[in-house]
Amino acid sequence: MVEWYHWAGFLVLLVAILAVDLGVLHRDAHEVPFREAVAWTGAWVALAAGFGAVLWIWQGAPVAAEYLAGYMIEWSLSIDNVFVFVLLFGAFAVPSQYQHRVLFWGVIGAIALRLTFILVGSALLHRFDWMVFVFGGMLILTAIRLLRERADPRTIHDSRLLTLVRRILPLTDEYQGQALTANVHGQRMATPLLAVLVMIELTDLVFAIDSVPAVFSVTRNAFVAFTSNAMAILGLRALYFVLSGAIGRFRYLKLALVAIIAFVGVKMILSHWVEVPITLSLGAIAGALAVGIAASLLSSRPRVLHTGDQRSASKTSDPGNT
Repeated sequence: MVEWYHWAGFLVLLVAILAVDLGVLHRDAHEVPFREAVAWTGAWVALAAGFGAVLWIWQGAPVAAEYLAGYMIEWSLSIDNVFVFVLLFGAFAVPSQYQHRVLFWGVIGAIALRLTFILVGSALLHRFDWMVFVFGGMLILTAIRLLRERADPRTIHDSRLLTLVRRILPLTDEYQGQALTANVHGQRMATPLLAVLVMIELTDLVFAIDSVPAVFSVTRNAFVAFTSNAMAILGLRALYFVLSGAIGRFRYLKLALVAIIAFVGVKMILSHWVEVPITLSLGAIAGALAVGIAASLLSSRPRVLHTGDQRSASKTSDPGNT
C-alpha cells in the first residue's frame, strides 16, 4: 500500500535531482553536444530502471511491469514533444546554449501538470466507471489527429497560442542571457526566452491531456502512474538534444506513436469487459517503437548499388559512351 509519506519521499527525490541538475551540473549556459546528451539519456534511463527495481522489490513484479509500461508510453509521447520543441526553438531562434535552461523549467511545469491531472484522473476513474470510455475515446481521437497532422503538417507560425503569447507578453527585442525577464528603460519586460517557456508549458498542457489517459490504460495506481510519467519527463531534455539533430531520420516514429496511442485507447475501452495482460501491453508498445525506429533507420540509409547497377552507372557517366 502506498502511503502519503511515500508520495512525499518521491517528491523530495525529484526536488533533490532537479536541484543538483540546475545548481551543480548545468549551472553555466552551454551548448549540449551529442555525446553528452547520449550519456545523460543513458543516466536518466538507468535512474528510471533503478526506481523500477525498487518498485519490484517493494510492490512486486506486476506493479513494476505497470510502471515500465507507463514509462514507455510517456517516453514514446515525449518523442512527439521533441518535434514541437524543435519548431519552437527554431521559431524564436533560441541560442543553443540557452535551450537546456528553458527545458529545465519546462520539465518542472510538466511534472506539476502530470501530478494534478493524474490525481484528478484517478479520482474520476475510481468514482465513475464510465470514464474509461471517455479516456479511451480521447486517445483514439488523438491517434486520428496525429495521423492527419502527418498528412497535413503545420508550422509553429500557424499556432494561435504563439500569436496570443506575443500579444500578452511585452517582449524585449533580444535575448538577455538566460534571464526570463529584463528591466528595459525602467520597465520590466519578458525576454523571448520567457515567451518560449510559456509556449512550452501551454503545449505540454495539451500533451498532458493525452498522456494521462494513456498511462491509466496500463495502471489504475496513481502513484505508479505519476512516478512513471515523472521519470520519463526527467529524461526529456537529454532526449531532445539526442534527437533534435537527427529528427529527420526518424520519419516513422510518428506512425509508431499513432499505433501506440490507438492501441492503449482500444485497450482502455476493452478493459471494461476484459483484462488485457500487462505483458501484452509491454510487448505491443516495445514492438511498435522498435519497428518505428528500425524502419526509420533503414529508410535513411544510403542505397547501395549492386555490381550490375554500378557498371551501368559508370557507363552512363563515361563521356566516351555518349
